[in-house]
Amino acid sequence: MAGVSDTELRGMTQEERAKALGMMTEQLTGRSMFMEFDPGAEERFVYPWAPDVDFNKRTEIDADEMTTTEVNAGIRRLMAEGYGTIVVKNPRGKHSLGVGILSRLNLIFEGSLGYFAVGLIDGPNVRINGRVGWSCGENMMSGSIVIEKNAGSTFGAALRGGDLVCRGSVGSRTGIDMKGGTILVGGDTGAFSGFMMQRGRMVVCGNAGKNLGDSMYDGTIYVGGEIRSFGVDAIPKELTDLDRAWLTRKLTQYGLLPEKGVDHFTKIVAGKQLWNYDNLEPTEKKLIL
Repeated sequence: MAGVSDTELRGMTQEERAKALGMMTEQLTGRSMFMEFDPGAEERFVYPWAPDVDFNKRTEIDADEMTTTEVNAGIRRLMAEGYGTIVVKNPRGKHSLGVGILSRLNLIFEGSLGYFAVGLIDGPNVRINGRVGWSCGENMMSGSIVIEKNAGSTFGAALRGGDLVCRGSVGSRTGIDMKGGTILVGGDTGAFSGFMMQRGRMVVCGNAGKNLGDSMYDGTIYVGGEIRSFGVDAIPKELTDLDRAWLTRKLTQYGLLPEKGVDHFTKIVAGKQLWNYDNLEPTEKKLIL
């Protein structure tokens, strides 16, 4: 570690070495992950370089004969000119379109997209009038993405915030390593959905494949149809009135509320039998120090 020599480390106690190497020794059990913030502190939620756009100022891009780089550069150029609603026509299934947008924007794709669509975004509201390939919305931080048809595997991988919505069905490993936000699926989801989920909520109106919620650490999954099998440490839990109220409001917001309501949904949470990190942490430190 910079600033600490090997000789100095050897002269320290194990606790001193752990702190010098940036590790903590206190137990995590019983501690809350809740973080307070001031919603009025706008400067904390707006990037200083974000362009000032007008949602009523609308324009179009014809992506038919453009490369992915050209399309993404065109979106940023138009945002810098103040356009707040941008329609991309003829995307032709190109990969990595609309990625890395860190500003408010209404972005509409008139067609289907390929892999890694609109990932790493923080703020825009996106509508895709077609299908998407793998890893749509990966590492999304805020805003919304609505896909009118189906989506591929790893839908919403490492999602951190915002609403990621697919009106159709999605592939396997939906919400893998999910860290926050909400995933809504109007149809079915594949195997290992919610794998290693850490926080957030996932709602599947249809059926779920095998190993649902495998190794999930926290968060909640709701399934309206059949579940092929539960993954390791994923267990059903009683649906509460708060769950019903939230499901009704959220599904209504995107026009996905089933005619029979939400009482039939199954709630899945972590059994917390894998919550052994606190006990293993000191042993792991002894191995590496």
